[in-house]
Amino acid sequence: MEPAAVVTHVSVLDRGRELSGVVRSSESWFGAATRICASLHATPTPLDLSGEVKRFVLDHDVVVAVRAMTHGDLPDVTRWRQSEHVARWWTGAGEPTAEGVAAAYGPCIDGLTPTRMWVVEINGRSVGFLQDYRIGDHPEFALLGPDPEAIGVDYAIGDQAWVGRGLGAHVLWAWMLRAHHRFPDATSFFAAPDHRNAASLRVLAKAGFHQGVWFDAPQPDGSVATVVGCTLDVPTVLA
Repeated sequence: MEPAAVVTHVSVLDRGRELSGVVRSSESWFGAATRICASLHATPTPLDLSGEVKRFVLDHDVVVAVRAMTHGDLPDVTRWRQSEHVARWWTGAGEPTAEGVAAAYGPCIDGLTPTRMWVVEINGRSVGFLQDYRIGDHPEFALLGPDPEAIGVDYAIGDQAWVGRGLGAHVLWAWMLRAHHRFPDATSFFAAPDHRNAASLRVLAKAGFHQGVWFDAPQPDGSVATVVGCTLDVPTVLA
């Protein structure tokens, strides 16, 4: 006797009204949420994808977008890197001075490295940044991650006013939608926050990532940081 097929349930919260349904065969969680809400005015974003019911929300008041970083953004990036809540975890890209930030991110902005830099905007205001890269382009990490072809991402909300407001999963989702178009053949996204960074691990879980192996990641200063490998299955969650 064959085991019963597992049915994944999805709900979408829209202005206090909850719409619900199930994921059809060969349909992603996002595809199901989009079908269920049938909205022409907003895109479903994750509320919490870590539970048995995959919960999305239609937020008509907060618009999160990701755009390419420019040299004009570097003063903001420097200020964000110097803030205590970012500096605690973002330690692998040189000193957070104007000169250090320009040296670390200028070549990425100019397309001279495999890493690309992005700025997070909330309602048109720049509030944070991300970087992404193909894991296989960094040999020191390629052997540690489960999929060398995965797209890695690091992220931070730099503006303190937007920290702790439940927007982390929205920020990742905005990046994921863009990354899926840029890397249509990628089947997984990967992030590896410090094992002590409970807030980041929770954000990743809410966005649909699953925790995997812990490993020691080499740092530019020769030290290592114990991180948690978190992977998102793109076909299941997004497309």
